[in-house]
Amino acid sequence: MTLSISAPRNAGLALFLLCSGISILWGLTLSPRTSGGSSGFQAVYYGTRCLLEHHNPYDQSELDAVYHADGGAYPNELHSVHESITLYVNLPTTFVFLAPLALLPYWAAHAIWMVLLGALFTLAAILALDLGAVYSPNVSLFLVCILVANAEIIFSSGNTAGIVVSLCVVAAWCFLKDQFIPVGILCLGVGLAIKPHDVGLVWLYFVLAGGAYRKRALQSLIVPIVLALSALLWVSHVAPHWIEDWRANLTAISAPGGINQPGPHSVTSDSPDMIVDLQAVVSVFKDDPRVYNPASYLVCGALLLLWVVRSFKGPLTHRRALLALAAVVPLTILVTYHRAYDAKLLLITIPACAMLWSAGGRVARIALLMSTAAIALTADIPLAILVILAGKLHIGTDGIFPQILTVLLLRSAPLALLAMAIFYVWAYLRLPDPDAGEHLIEAAGTS
Repeated sequence: MTLSISAPRNAGLALFLLCSGISILWGLTLSPRTSGGSSGFQAVYYGTRCLLEHHNPYDQSELDAVYHADGGAYPNELHSVHESITLYVNLPTTFVFLAPLALLPYWAAHAIWMVLLGALFTLAAILALDLGAVYSPNVSLFLVCILVANAEIIFSSGNTAGIVVSLCVVAAWCFLKDQFIPVGILCLGVGLAIKPHDVGLVWLYFVLAGGAYRKRALQSLIVPIVLALSALLWVSHVAPHWIEDWRANLTAISAPGGINQPGPHSVTSDSPDMIVDLQAVVSVFKDDPRVYNPASYLVCGALLLLWVVRSFKGPLTHRRALLALAAVVPLTILVTYHRAYDAKLLLITIPACAMLWSAGGRVARIALLMSTAAIALTADIPLAILVILAGKLHIGTDGIFPQILTVLLLRSAPLALLAMAIFYVWAYLRLPDPDAGEHLIEAAGTS
């Protein structure tokens, strides 16, 4: 593998390692089991272990019994943490992926998982940096460092999102660089199988783009199909009525007061680990899924429709692909349930920003502003600061002005993602063929 990162290698590498170390080491110190740490990994570990012991992981009482029997529960464990572990909502395909680890004791499985997570996330950041360094090494390093320095929740919770986001970035690098294609196909397929709502629209772009991209994207479907068939046979044999229990868990976890409910009264609404989809903004003004879901789908759907139409037209080019991915990633996060750790998928958008920045001009400055705002406002440390500030101000949600202040302080992440999505969809539509010649990029930069 040949990486194209060039400028000041030693200083850049040192800065990258420092930022990465901040997240990994700080995140690990936040995740002792006695305080409910690594709840993301505990959920999939104990869910799979429950199935291995021939119990229904989608039945909360059965999963809770396995969790307690293994010593997973602690007296000081928060109710929300306990519920996130024992109210299982992950897809059955996760069981196949986690089965080898679930055969091991928790401490050994957790250690292996964290090593895998750290290695994959670091690799994904390096590959995103490599794609952007072709155009602007400094801008790429700046944005990558902000993002990797603010991934503490990924490492404290051990959520599968960290694995899936990393696999998606690796797959995009392989396809765009035309290197290690089987690895890219495998990574994209595994990501689709575990968290399709994180990877699905990225996969869709490669299908719409046609050519070799479409072939590789369709080949990647083999992986989730095989995993899904294996998982369904296994789960259906152990728990014939699992799908009813799964739906009941999804309803419970998204109900008012549930940990996945996007409204201002959710138990995680004032946490750095907050929901960052567009529903979280609309619900501040009207906390009713009959309002915030259609409103979010309408806004994101309109932008996505423009993106789809554009993806069907024009030649298959590298720079065009960068803009397409930069446009669809924030839409991925906005359209349905996602938390701040899912927003690390913004790694894929960094090369497009570097590409536009290399042209100079007004569009370059707007691109950097939008990308920086979206990455910084979905970052763990800034979110924690905003949560602390909002708590000291004791902001309510009764009345239009408190609602606006709540959105600006605690829902700034979705707003930044929406602004970024609008900008990159515009850029994707505005630049008909950015690979046709450097003059088109330069013209965009001065327009």
